[in-house]
Amino acid sequence: MKKHIAVVMGGFSSESDISLKSGSVVMEHLNGDHFHTHKVVISQNEWTYQSRDGKLFVVDKNDFSVGLPAGKLTFDAVFNAIHGAPGENGQLQSYFDLIGMPFMGCSSYTSALTFNKRDCIAALKPFDIPSATSYYLNQGDPIDVNAIIDTVGLPCFVKANCSGSSFGVSKVHKSSDMIAAIEVAFEEGPEVIIESFLDGIEVSIGVVRYQDRVMVLPATEIVSENDFFDYEAKYLGKSEEITPARLTPAQLNNLNDLAKKVYESLRIEGFSRSEFIFVGNIPHFIEINTIPGLTGESLLPQQLKIAGISLKALFEDMVKRTLIKK
Repeated sequence: MKKHIAVVMGGFSSESDISLKSGSVVMEHLNGDHFHTHKVVISQNEWTYQSRDGKLFVVDKNDFSVGLPAGKLTFDAVFNAIHGAPGENGQLQSYFDLIGMPFMGCSSYTSALTFNKRDCIAALKPFDIPSATSYYLNQGDPIDVNAIIDTVGLPCFVKANCSGSSFGVSKVHKSSDMIAAIEVAFEEGPEVIIESFLDGIEVSIGVVRYQDRVMVLPATEIVSENDFFDYEAKYLGKSEEITPARLTPAQLNNLNDLAKKVYESLRIEGFSRSEFIFVGNIPHFIEINTIPGLTGESLLPQQLKIAGISLKALFEDMVKRTLIKK
């Protein structure tokens, strides 16, 4: 009997439109021979189920079910395709835990930890994962521009602490631009992280759990036309993405080892995509995404293709493993 899989998409953050595209990719590739896939869009105002003919029905949040004309629809598991809140920060995972609904990907704790850039970097330090020098600000803190520059130098990156797709990120070259960059970051959330500039090759690398083993995918080298790998570079073609990355054997070995170590140290499940910048031969960890983009412009599908793993095969494997755990 086919299992009913809810593909949740949308979300509360600036990444909601990207999530809708990722969710559509999951709907397209998850095998119809084994599963019924169902589109569920989550927003701040409502949770809706969209039938194949486009009709909308309200999701009952008490048990994550849908009342349809033919009867009550319940799901066997959830495929989470929400980037940002509430799908990547542990909120949705906690809800599913409470109602006993199996879901693909990381636990609520791991999701919350990895989504918080500051906490994630701190959690990785005992595992000897190199990273940039950083400075933290909370909304309402006094802003001492000189202290920031003394710590991280110029240029530097000002980032929203809990955000993705480069929303709320600025590269600051002059002290006079610091306050404006911090204000942009605070528009995305109440915490900011400011990091030193690392001058080296930037790479993005996927790691997946596939067929009961952890696999490191071919890395992608990022060559941005813009000042850094911002939203335009990621989604509007303003970058060259080279897969596999042009790395020396030593660089590649160090990157693969560190990417797998990050994945396992943080107890990631499913897929992830982490970002590193090289200083010499040593990759420095920047951040990790536990619900990476799956659109045509996204890096993880490019890496999976080079590795010879289809989206269909990966998605099926993730769902089957989740149902076995259930």
